[in-house]
Amino acid sequence: MSIGHNNASVQTGGSAPQPQSGHSPSADSPREGFSADLSQMDVAGFCADIERLRAATLARIGQADLHHLRRIEAYGRSATLVGYATAWMIPNPVTAFLLSLGQFTRWLLAHHIIHRGYDRVPGIPAHYTSRTFARGWRRFVDWFDWLLPEAWDYEHNILHHYHTGEDSDPDLAERHVEFLRRSRMPVAFKYILVAIVACTWKIIYYAPNSLSVLDPNSRKRLRQDSIEYLTLLNIVDLRSPAVRRLWLHCYFPYTLWHFVAVPLLFLPLGSTAAFFVLLNKLLAEAITNAHAFLVIGPNHTADDLYRFRFHYGDKGEFYVTQVMGSANYHCGTEFVDYMSIWLNYQIEHHLFPDLPMLQYRLIQPEVKALCLKHHIPYRQESVFRRFSRLLDILVGRTSMRQLEAFPDTRPASSSPQTGESSSDAPKSAILSGLDPLGLGGLSGLISPPSARTSGAG
Repeated sequence: MSIGHNNASVQTGGSAPQPQSGHSPSADSPREGFSADLSQMDVAGFCADIERLRAATLARIGQADLHHLRRIEAYGRSATLVGYATAWMIPNPVTAFLLSLGQFTRWLLAHHIIHRGYDRVPGIPAHYTSRTFARGWRRFVDWFDWLLPEAWDYEHNILHHYHTGEDSDPDLAERHVEFLRRSRMPVAFKYILVAIVACTWKIIYYAPNSLSVLDPNSRKRLRQDSIEYLTLLNIVDLRSPAVRRLWLHCYFPYTLWHFVAVPLLFLPLGSTAAFFVLLNKLLAEAITNAHAFLVIGPNHTADDLYRFRFHYGDKGEFYVTQVMGSANYHCGTEFVDYMSIWLNYQIEHHLFPDLPMLQYRLIQPEVKALCLKHHIPYRQESVFRRFSRLLDILVGRTSMRQLEAFPDTRPASSSPQTGESSSDAPKSAILSGLDPLGLGGLSGLISPPSARTSGAG
């Protein structure tokens, strides 16, 4: 199926497996904020309004954002404290969830701080800035996870954020699970495999995938066409310098601290207490992985979202493709936003990657209104409905939409142009006024991304 707009076409399915009976793609079904006629998009008008909104938002960043950040951090610290205070008593899901939430909160903070979301806050303490947070030894106190912070910074904030939905996006889930989508195994087995992946994906995907973007010897950022991604097929090949670094800097430190050292700290309470702590830590690891999978995976993967066979040509196209390739969840309350780690504002985050968390809540209604005003598709459903759409993609029941070229759109009085080829998005004048740092989700478990032809960083 395709919708033609002169030089652009929208396809569903493509080379992907045909949807099974009763699960047809819903790309053309009416939904809030969706215009099937992409030619009606007012790209220049949207760009101008978004730029004005960005300027107004930056002007109001202040102490309220710092207070909010500290409150969110306190939520996580409290969860960790109560989790450890009860971890030795008996293995139980409440303790495990609290431990997992405390760990996940550190990723929440890392995501927005490393995006430079708090660098503009007047008087911000250094450890809440992108220059200091999780850098060097501070990794072990700020964000001690399976991932290496500087690797994730490049893989996510640049390669994903400025190539969202493109073939060069390292987090393009549909492409990386093609082996599963095409498999003839029963669908029930596919769901079991997805469940296993959900509980382990930071270990088997995100740590190796993100570490792949750095040179294993110099630690310098690799150009996209030089990246050889680590996958399940090669992460045990210790002959590779990249694999050795993965184990030395990611797997060994995390495992030794969380599953050896921490339980041993409870030995004064008895060997049974230490064993219970270990069991609670293992359960917490599965929960925090599954929680992350739930709120990160659906952000850019669904039958009503787009893959792009082109790279945007100017700032207006950048803004539009970020909206068309992203989806929001329900949002607006502290509890819902916290449990979603603010990824329920994915559209706003991809428009403005470098904002404090609180600002996304404030601008979301206006961004949504601007999308409707300028006929830009704006997707928002419950996280569970979006997760259902993700599952349908992963098991091959539905497919994402594919846009071969940016569509011809309604004439506008002005549209920012640069005259540059923007394969190196973060360095391009196209992104003047944007911060070249910026969550992706599930991909690359077995099949690495295809060879790159464009460069970045």
